[in-house]
Amino acid sequence: MKKTFLAMAAAALALTSVAMPAQAEGERYVLVSHAPDSDSWWNTIKNAIKVAGDQMDVTVEYLNPPTGDLADMARIIEQATASNPNGIIATIADYDVLSGPLSNAVAKGIPVITINSGSEEQSKAIGALMHVGQPEHAAGMGAGEKAKAAGVTKFLCVNHYITNPASVERCQGYADALGVELGNQMIDSGQDPAEIKSKVMAYLQANPDTNGILTLGPTSAHPTLAALEEMGKSGTIHFGTFDLSSEIAAAIKSDVIAFAIDQQPYLQGYLPVVILTNLTRYGVVPGNSINSGPGFVTKNNIGLVEKYAGEYR
Repeated sequence: MKKTFLAMAAAALALTSVAMPAQAEGERYVLVSHAPDSDSWWNTIKNAIKVAGDQMDVTVEYLNPPTGDLADMARIIEQATASNPNGIIATIADYDVLSGPLSNAVAKGIPVITINSGSEEQSKAIGALMHVGQPEHAAGMGAGEKAKAAGVTKFLCVNHYITNPASVERCQGYADALGVELGNQMIDSGQDPAEIKSKVMAYLQANPDTNGILTLGPTSAHPTLAALEEMGKSGTIHFGTFDLSSEIAAAIKSDVIAFAIDQQPYLQGYLPVVILTNLTRYGVVPGNSINSGPGFVTKNNIGLVEKYAGEYR
């Protein structure tokens, strides 16, 4: 009996060792984003790559231009490429600026997955394996369709990152769904909270018939909430936003914000690390890009997601 037990234990141990995943020595991946240090929305993606790195037992580095300068981002991609990682994950914040450095990484034999900003078509043109993100114009149109159903005719799109073409696509999609020209209804708000608040208030004072607002993330949503509160307009203007935060969740619950578009950034950080690791170890990779969004968070489903805002949602 004892010998039988020992034999079974040895067999189990052998099976366990066979089931252990293969691992290359020093597997390392680099994620390069366009986000400035001040953009807290990216904390979810930072958390996602940490979780994925821990689960896959690999090193994942997060790099970004501190001020959001895209030329600086291009240089960071070049430096990452020169360090010969097992894979690069990057946003396509501006195709004209970043396609060269990313194409060079691909030409060097480094697998690239693009995320967040940019499109599947741009990703393919670069030679990337896939794109994990949200079709931005389509997401903007989804927001505009909801606004149109609510009676919005004139709006303000608060663009806090106007140098990123993807952010303009969001505003354009919103206008297209409403069937109106975008024109000066999109403002370059900058990223300073006080400046954003001031510009939103000035626009609403100069355009009192504005009955819709779209913000492109917490950076512009939070100061806009403050502007509406100070002007006594909270809850009187149809307000949609991209992305989630605890402040946005609270505004949805209090009927100040009608919806938040959730592109599920956690998936944008997590999935590429897992996919690239499986490519490195086993040579397998999905054949299609992945749409991580858009999804709409409203008062009806906010309870399911608010406790994870800023961490997993």
